[in-house]
Amino acid sequence: MNKPISEACLRNQAPIAEALKERLTSPARLLEIGSGTGQHAVFCAKELPHITWQPSDLPQHHDGMKLWINEAELNNVLAPILLDVDQAWPWPAVDIKVDHVFSANTVHYIAQASVDNMFAGISRLLPVDGLFMMYGPVNVNGAFTSEGNARLDEWLKTCVNSLAGIKDLAALEQLANDHDLQLCENLTMPANNRLLVFQKN
Repeated sequence: MNKPISEACLRNQAPIAEALKERLTSPARLLEIGSGTGQHAVFCAKELPHITWQPSDLPQHHDGMKLWINEAELNNVLAPILLDVDQAWPWPAVDIKVDHVFSANTVHYIAQASVDNMFAGISRLLPVDGLFMMYGPVNVNGAFTSEGNARLDEWLKTCVNSLAGIKDLAALEQLANDHDLQLCENLTMPANNRLLVFQKN
């Protein structure tokens, strides 16, 4: 089996790592939700050696993820755990202490009900002042911010899941508030993406 490669990861991993580096300055343990290929885990963990990185995803992604992790041989990347945000709380696989949570390009791939479950679980996991950093496209005032995002939304609904699609910033902020998470930064990232940084109240 060859390592799976996400072209999107190759394009965005450096700016993501740079943004995380500026915000995660102290030793901490970070849970990544929806690690996919594992490319973000190994790239960011190498750039942030003081962060212990816990990858997670559905079972079908684990074999490919392990190829990246095993090849990198980094002491601060843990073996991936199975995490489905729609599992009943407590999430059975997450028995570790988590200081921060990161997720890239997951929220627009899943239904709104799953996003609700994701935010609820993250809020329960995070300590006060812990960060949830979410990378990906968002709509603003119900509108797409680019033609590319509009095409992506159509592809998601047609090819991935009819309930998937790019979520609205205001709705995400309200959902976060409902779960004691406050949007403290909204950063412009490449290719019409954002890095939203929420902090646990």
